[in-house]
Amino acid sequence: MIESLLIANRGEIARRVIKTARRLGVRTVAVHSEADAGLPFVAEADEAVCIGAPQSYRDADAILAAAKSTGAQAIHPGYGFLSENADFARAVEANGLIWVGPPAGAIAAMGDKINARNLMAAAGVPVAAGTHDPAATVEQAIEAAATIGYPVMVKAAAGGGGMGMAVAADESALRTEYDKVRAFAERMFGDGSVLIERYFPRVRHVEVQILGLADGRVVALSERECSVQRRNQKLVEEAPSPAVGPSTREALLAAAVKAGEAVGYRNAGTVECLLDPATGEFFFLEMNTRLQVEHPITELIHGLDLVEEQLRIASGLAPTFAETTTKGHAIELRINAEDPKRFLPGPGKVTTWVEPSGDGVRVDAGYAEGTTVTPFYDSLMAKLIVFGADRADAIARARAAVAGFAIAGPKNNLPFFAELLENEEFLAGDYDTGIVSRMR
Repeated sequence: MIESLLIANRGEIARRVIKTARRLGVRTVAVHSEADAGLPFVAEADEAVCIGAPQSYRDADAILAAAKSTGAQAIHPGYGFLSENADFARAVEANGLIWVGPPAGAIAAMGDKINARNLMAAAGVPVAAGTHDPAATVEQAIEAAATIGYPVMVKAAAGGGGMGMAVAADESALRTEYDKVRAFAERMFGDGSVLIERYFPRVRHVEVQILGLADGRVVALSERECSVQRRNQKLVEEAPSPAVGPSTREALLAAAVKAGEAVGYRNAGTVECLLDPATGEFFFLEMNTRLQVEHPITELIHGLDLVEEQLRIASGLAPTFAETTTKGHAIELRINAEDPKRFLPGPGKVTTWVEPSGDGVRVDAGYAEGTTVTPFYDSLMAKLIVFGADRADAIARARAAVAGFAIAGPKNNLPFFAELLENEEFLAGDYDTGIVSRMR
């Protein structure tokens, strides 16, 4: 097992990795910005290094220097920041350190959405109708849309996390959105390549957790439902998906294994798909080459620690399981520092922070009373995760946990979750990615 680990991230995911590392006897090193000096993850690590300004979590040189100065043996990137940066993964290994993640080649292959689509199609993974090459001009985009059929999704090929996407219902809208997405992609990702693909007006977002094991095998654990979204970004996830029956599940997991095998995947990853509820068809969306924010719900229904599995794989060790089974139902609510109506960020000093507790309740938090949510980072403050014997039980526990979570200072979206957990569409399990907009 790895003996010392630097976590190249912040907030709740840094605390999450530290918790497992401590249980395994692995020494931890936290890197932090000046803005994050007072957060819990800094104090909980065995050693902490300030690497500078708020944006320093993207400073590969500063992070590598911190690893060398502290004698860290490995780097865990968490999610976001440099976690899906192939150049950083290569630099980590070039400096003689262990990268707790997939091979740089897999990251690069999946980072370009057009390349990823083509690889998946060649591997026999279902993909939605779309362009095989970037639409270099708006005229090419219009020509592609005429073949695919409107509405279409205009997507930044180098994007991710729900960013750099727009829907065009007709040619006029496509002309407008193409220019917007291209400009956004160039600004945010340094790559203006644009993908045009079929858009599903009513669709569910379902993903599969995979592990590429140290012996070369790729295993698929189970699926998660991620359709409760705002601005194409997830707010609620649950496992298993209420939309997936046994035959669809078997096909989903088999496709996810094919996807991982096609790129020689190692470590934890997620194969994201769109599921058409009208036909039961599913299509590859993207592969996230890292640990997902929503990994705890998979942990709870499997009885696994995915961070431990990541560390074991990176150490060349066998997994803790021979076979996996699932039981119960888990739901994760992303507690964000944002208003519960328009979902606009609302940072501030935390004057009250009281977490719920009890059987089947878990809170992975990045903040505590007296800390400050700054405007420099994603608005995620904590993840409220509940586990029940079945979906109805999990929802009941979620209601009680939301009612028992007290936060004052920053704005928060707990009132939205209280509303969602009484919503008939959600309670029935028959919802799609438009549920939030219908509630608003």
